[in-house]
Amino acid sequence: MLFRKNKTSIPTAETALKGRGSPIPTAEEHDIFSRPLKGPYPAGLEMAMFGLGCFWGAERKFWSLGNGIWITAVGYAGGFTPNPTYQEVCTGQTGHNEVVLVVYDPEEISYERLLKTFWESHDPTQGMRQGNDVGTQYRSGIYTFTEAQRAAAEASKADYQKALTKNGLGKITTEILPAPEFFFAEDYHQQYLSKVPHGYCGLGGTGVSCPMPTGVAAA
Repeated sequence: MLFRKNKTSIPTAETALKGRGSPIPTAEEHDIFSRPLKGPYPAGLEMAMFGLGCFWGAERKFWSLGNGIWITAVGYAGGFTPNPTYQEVCTGQTGHNEVVLVVYDPEEISYERLLKTFWESHDPTQGMRQGNDVGTQYRSGIYTFTEAQRAAAEASKADYQKALTKNGLGKITTEILPAPEFFFAEDYHQQYLSKVPHGYCGLGGTGVSCPMPTGVAAA
């Protein structure tokens, strides 16, 4: 039975849904970039992963950055259930977050630029929710692939907290963790707001600018 009364607390490995051994079907190509969604990705590209509320609107924030973005994809990460479905994640019984995977060229766009987009595109002070969307899958998170990404994420969090405090806003609840396994979401979720331009987007930023550099990272 896919029901859990408290969707704002993460389950344990023992209480999470069992999931399945095989990946669920997803799109083969990116709807905008017409590139293989699962790769292989060209050498020299890097990956970033973010959770900032409903992944439909979150993904659009990153593909809209344009040059330097090779692929964006939505999926589930940070929980216990292997190869979960959207319906399972929405019960709160998998522990997963709705996340965006970004494959980018660091010669064209910096990780710092991605962080700035992350912070300014949502309210990172809301805990297990984003606006009217409530549940563990809407929590704010940065999932890092390298030590350099972790350091940049931690520094940006500290700087953005100062800016938020100055503007009378609360404490950041964003989790910063090593990137967990990423499970691609179903076909219809991928680039949803490209396929349905006037579809639902529940994101709303704080209106506070993130004070950090946005240029291309040094090689």
